[in-house]
Amino acid sequence: MDIHNLCEKDSLVAQYMSELRDKNIQQDRMRFRTNVKRLGQICAYEISKMLHYADTQTQTPLEVAHTRTLDEKVVLATVLRAGLPFHEGFLSYFDNAENAFVSAYRKYRPGSDIFDIHIEYLASPRLDSKTLIIVDPMLATGSSMALAYNALLTKGHPAHVHVVSVIASEQAVEYVRTHFPEDKTTLWTCDMDATLNDHSYIVPGLGDAGDLLYGDKE
Repeated sequence: MDIHNLCEKDSLVAQYMSELRDKNIQQDRMRFRTNVKRLGQICAYEISKMLHYADTQTQTPLEVAHTRTLDEKVVLATVLRAGLPFHEGFLSYFDNAENAFVSAYRKYRPGSDIFDIHIEYLASPRLDSKTLIIVDPMLATGSSMALAYNALLTKGHPAHVHVVSVIASEQAVEYVRTHFPEDKTTLWTCDMDATLNDHSYIVPGLGDAGDLLYGDKE
């Protein structure tokens, strides 16, 4: 499985990541959403370099130009709710992509910090022979992403899967490596952190991405 960490080389990704992590800048919810969307756009562009294109001809006002256009059917899949701005960034680049949505949430056991991941909603086109891009800002344990992927497989088997996050833990990377097809999966992250805390949040991370994007939940 190929793994791409976009913060390994200096670019504007580093600037946006610094702002996303800053607890003071996080108070500006619109700025936080905008930066997540920007990172989605950057990731979309980087992934676009890995896709297939076909030669074509385009009529300009003067004469015919020899051009190249995307020659893959792309499906953008998002893990709700935190994935929505990230998804929007991708969709602004892959504007003709089909879209899929999966809900995944932590259901805590009464009086405990132990939780199970539950999938409650799935809306997806057929995936057979298409390129599937699954986006979720925080790849903490990797279990939500794997369950979302398994739910999507009920709609067919994609030709290739791109798993994309804003921040991934090292533990989640290993989990994805063992729960996704090795030869048909590429993992992308804007940055990678080493550890998880007792609540399975990425450390240093940035906190609860969903709450920072949309407000607290009960």
